[in-house]
Amino acid sequence: MNHSIDIISIGECMIELSTKKSISYAEIFHKHYGGDTINTTITAARLGSKVGYITKIGNDYFKDFLLESWQSENIDINYVKLVDGHNGLYFISKQEDGERQFACYRKKTAATTLSIDDIPEEYIKRAGIVYSTGITQSLSESAYNCVKKAFSLARENGVMTAYDPNYRAILWSISEAKEAMEDVIEYVDMLFLNDIQDANAIYGISSPDKIIKHFWDMGIPTVIVKQGEKGSTIGYNGEVIHIPACINTIVDTTGAGDTYNGGFLHGISEGYTPFEAAKLACIVSGKQIEGLGSVKSIPYKDQVYSEFKKGDS
Repeated sequence: MNHSIDIISIGECMIELSTKKSISYAEIFHKHYGGDTINTTITAARLGSKVGYITKIGNDYFKDFLLESWQSENIDINYVKLVDGHNGLYFISKQEDGERQFACYRKKTAATTLSIDDIPEEYIKRAGIVYSTGITQSLSESAYNCVKKAFSLARENGVMTAYDPNYRAILWSISEAKEAMEDVIEYVDMLFLNDIQDANAIYGISSPDKIIKHFWDMGIPTVIVKQGEKGSTIGYNGEVIHIPACINTIVDTTGAGDTYNGGFLHGISEGYTPFEAAKLACIVSGKQIEGLGSVKSIPYKDQVYSEFKKGDS
């Protein structure tokens, strides 16, 4: 594909504080950042894609940390806007006994002010793929409209789109998530779904084959069903292929699905078939879950491609 930027991602980033102790009693937390779209963005960038991020960050003590971190990852931040307000925050703990704790604070953050005014048409035209999620839509009414505008502009200009509903019951109801998804479905070229979390929760369908057929019938060319430790099933061009997971050690699955998406989108931007892109995505997400936290455990290109090329030998 010949584009000045491979992937544009639209969404929210939060500050991540992680520990291996109980959140209640931990005295030391490790600072990083995360969020579904930024996890996908960083993954694609570490694999070598040219990636841009559209978001808003708050003018608080974390702003320099975020901006400098993204620049160090070679993310195009020309359309990241700094506004008065604060950034979201979450705590994550994976203890030695296996218990996982998560606490999130994201009400009225800077990213909730995303709007259609933050979507530049000329920037969208330059992209190979435009990506966003249901979590971005759930931020606010203006963010909801922001995603729809980006996708409609992409369709008007022949730019591919990718969407993941990434349904979370804590954010909104099933009916709201379904309405948001179906409001942009006509613009979607690639649809990511978790078989249980998304497809079964929203549509009552858990069989990968049935999920793929359902969304093929809705006009989506490429349907990716993520199945956790079972791998993923891809429907494309009338063919359905299951790709097994690439898992050795599981430490923390936070952001694994987002990492998978980043690996897949990178593969597509490199000209791979969806089935080849899925193999790459499984390797990336399999390595990411070997560490604690969403972004800091995302692997780099050399780690992933050394494994990916083994499968071709």
